[in-house]
Amino acid sequence: MQNKGFVKFLAVALTLICLFYLSFSIVTSRVDSKLEEMRAVDPIAAQAYEDSLNSEGFYLGYNLKECRETAIGLGLDLKGGMNAILEVSAPDVLETLAGTNAQDPTFKEAIAAARKTNEADFIAAFASEFKRISPNGRLAQFFATQKLSGRVNTNSSDNEVIDVLQEELSAAVDNTIRVLRTRIDRFGVVQPNIQKIEGQGGRILVELPGIKEADRAKKLLSGSANLQFWTTYDAVEIIPLLSQLNNQLAGAAEAEEADESEEATAENEAEATEEESKAEETTDTKSDLLKQASNKDAEEKVEKNVNPLFSVLMPNPYQSGCLVGYAAVTDTARVDSLLRLPEAQQILPSDVALLWGQKGISKAEMDSLTSRIPQAKLQFGDRPRDGYIYELYAINLSSGQNGHAPLEGDVVTESKADFDQHGNPVVTMKMNPDGSRIWAALTEANVNHCVAVVLDGQVYSAPNVKGKIDGGSTEISGNFTLTETKDLANVLSSGRMPAPAKLISDETVGPTLGQQSINAGLTSFIIAFFVLMIYMCLMYGMKAGMVANLALILNFFFTIGILTSFQAALTMSGIAGMVLTLGMAVDANVLIYERTKEEMRAGKNIKSAVAAGYNNAFSAIFDSNLTSIITGIILYYFGTGPIRGFATTLIIGIVCSFFTAVWLTRIVYEHFLNREKWTNLTFTTKISKNLMQGTKYNFMGIYKRSYTFFAILIIVFVTSLVMRGLSPSIDFTGGRNYQVEFAQQVEPEQARAELRSTFEKLNKFDENVTTSVIAIGTEGKQLRVS
Repeated sequence: MQNKGFVKFLAVALTLICLFYLSFSIVTSRVDSKLEEMRAVDPIAAQAYEDSLNSEGFYLGYNLKECRETAIGLGLDLKGGMNAILEVSAPDVLETLAGTNAQDPTFKEAIAAARKTNEADFIAAFASEFKRISPNGRLAQFFATQKLSGRVNTNSSDNEVIDVLQEELSAAVDNTIRVLRTRIDRFGVVQPNIQKIEGQGGRILVELPGIKEADRAKKLLSGSANLQFWTTYDAVEIIPLLSQLNNQLAGAAEAEEADESEEATAENEAEATEEESKAEETTDTKSDLLKQASNKDAEEKVEKNVNPLFSVLMPNPYQSGCLVGYAAVTDTARVDSLLRLPEAQQILPSDVALLWGQKGISKAEMDSLTSRIPQAKLQFGDRPRDGYIYELYAINLSSGQNGHAPLEGDVVTESKADFDQHGNPVVTMKMNPDGSRIWAALTEANVNHCVAVVLDGQVYSAPNVKGKIDGGSTEISGNFTLTETKDLANVLSSGRMPAPAKLISDETVGPTLGQQSINAGLTSFIIAFFVLMIYMCLMYGMKAGMVANLALILNFFFTIGILTSFQAALTMSGIAGMVLTLGMAVDANVLIYERTKEEMRAGKNIKSAVAAGYNNAFSAIFDSNLTSIITGIILYYFGTGPIRGFATTLIIGIVCSFFTAVWLTRIVYEHFLNREKWTNLTFTTKISKNLMQGTKYNFMGIYKRSYTFFAILIIVFVTSLVMRGLSPSIDFTGGRNYQVEFAQQVEPEQARAELRSTFEKLNKFDENVTTSVIAIGTEGKQLRVS
């Protein structure tokens, strides 16, 4: 055998590499077991311990997070986790590319019409609707902008413009995937699956195995990272305007109530007279109305009539800073609707934007608020939980231009979670030179006034500026937890999404197959592995069989090690691929051994027979493995999800099986045979010695009958295929989904068996119907039945 030294070197190097990568799985499994035990006793101590392992190297210089990323992970079907679909907004991409032309009435009408079509290809729908609205118009009139300079000009045809728009949308999706991947990597999810859904415009599939904090993950996925620094209006300027609005709305409510009273009078004069007399006694003042209210609902109704706005928004009594008021989380939508009324648009300046804080204030702050301000206790009562009251801030839009803030997130070069001088969690940022210059000028011009830090339309912080800030380093402080500062720093560092990504659907699922099916799959793999090992020993003897079995073990070891080095997630389809490659590895040794036996029967000695057996079987093994690899490449290229997982494992397994079964086993035989050992090998046992020997089957003598028999089978099969067809699953046909919640934990297999049994009893079970049962959530009490 030539290049024997290289094969040995490669085997040793591959073994060391696989041991290196697989060791991370062993280390992390031990740490995770210890953390689970600690969480059951003291969750805070467990979190502190985990944070300490994440902050410094504890194994070969790698911290815990890096070790988890390097260790082999489990896919969504084995581990469960979060499954989400996001969609990059194609209309927003087109509006961005059109620039100021997006305000054109024809452009707006075409965009609106294209939205209503609900077609997957939004750009094609937009072009079609534009042609319908303006038959003689050209798309280039909208997109011959500075942003697309050199690619679209006034002479570009519609087809050329559409091609450019499709490229821009695809680039926006790719950039969104890049941003998502950066955020998710920093979030700590091990081996996520993020991929574009082909043929569905800007949709992206995100699978996060093992995720448990679903709400936190959703915020991370959907936030566009549109960071803005705005100057603000002082509350003392805005609150009087809000009071004026409140009075005007109250007057309108009284007029409306009077109209209703007049209508009631016309219907029943006697009853109306009585009501008017009561109204005259009770509508003079707010206190009189409250005294006459007979129950709490009546009090609230009166309050809303007298104070339509201030009944749901408590103005800041101190009128300090840019904080204009407080509202309960249940009332924020009502406040927004009142502020959108025409009366509000007339009273409030056009450059005022009233934005909510990014989360409700803490219970401690709430207690302080209600103890200091009697009105707060009257309006909100004693609220026992965090996040019930939200703050409303006044933003000065005139400080920016064309809807852009005076300073935006593209100037941020670095951000990280940190602590201020009092030990409170904050986010520190550094800016580029342009940002530093603008920030210095902005803070200098707003000394003793607030500057609001706004992310995706929510105020994260609105500190009072005490002096000019040079150098571009700044701090975002607020009512943050350490986790929130980490997420905020993550979003700012990973960059802004090129277009808003809307969360179309999301669900937290348990293992797709359930623990029983996972165990069954692993058991089948182990059984197949040992059955193959026993078979080789029974057919070819203990020594020859164990050489083949050693190749089998090394094949599995190398396959797992290489998969781990690729940071691939192990799925049930991947396990199926490994089982298949085990069979193919055995096939190679069977071919070699059978050819060796033929050479020995021809009179060659053991050493020559082994060499001839390997040489003569090589071409057949190589050809079969090559065609299988080609099939795997095609599956990987055209497939998605589980198909790609199967193809990846199949390709790696085939390459490893060829290396172990053909080259490594030959080195073993040559090693012993060159030392005059194993010279009595026959590659047979008592069972296999005379098996299939001296048999004569006259296949060609019965070709007429066999041709007739197989022709009948072909006709039956083709007829069955045409008449009955295949039985595609819900992935291909659609169907019905039911989400069922149980009082106790239920295994998916148990529900699947019960469903089948029930359908059979009702005589309504169709063999062509595929029933899928998947665990939803992490408590094991919800199932999705498809």
